[in-house]
Amino acid sequence: MSENLLQVDWSRADWVILDMDGTILDLAYDNYFWRELIPERYAWARGLSLEDARAELLPRFVEVQHTLPWYCTDYWSDITGLDVAGLKREIRQHIRALEGAEDFLRHVRDSGRQLWLATNAHRDSWTLKMEQTGLGHYFHHIVSSHDYGAPKEDPLFWQRFLADKPFERERAMFVDDSLPVLQAARRFGVGQVVGLRHPDSTQPSRADFDWHPAADRIEQLIPR
Repeated sequence: MSENLLQVDWSRADWVILDMDGTILDLAYDNYFWRELIPERYAWARGLSLEDARAELLPRFVEVQHTLPWYCTDYWSDITGLDVAGLKREIRQHIRALEGAEDFLRHVRDSGRQLWLATNAHRDSWTLKMEQTGLGHYFHHIVSSHDYGAPKEDPLFWQRFLADKPFERERAMFVDDSLPVLQAARRFGVGQVVGLRHPDSTQPSRADFDWHPAADRIEQLIPR
């Protein structure tokens, strides 16, 4: 266990707020979906080579990264002409929890703490994933940035989230794999903000992930 994990203080964590993709669920599903499946189906639908399809899509992706449309299946259906939500359901068998994630969820629920999920995923995406994995019952609340009109990277998300679901910022722990989201949570005053370096099981841990405290997997945060 990294010495950075010594900074995690469970005595100050009455609310445990988790990201979904890359935190409790394997980001391999989403990376395959956006990097492989969408370009392939877009190429087929437009009569393009895969290389040309990627060249058309990449600027579209970059343009809206870290904004609410990036996470919106309706937006991408309009842009690509594909049934994005339907494609997500088509490969739902690839949705899976990261190693140790369910043990972590069980530990937090058994401890009596509040356990909340805060995701940027669109409703048709996060509901599909909770149905497929069966993890939804662990959470007292599940919120999406689409409920608040701003992504987790935006301070407006945190303001509206707190107004809707009050919690004591200094007694909350938030875990996510995205640096911009972690930075936003820390700026908002969340008491403990923890990063995860290994969101995709098919890839190595990110050596350049500069966040403290941080862990490879969420299960490493369970007190031993």
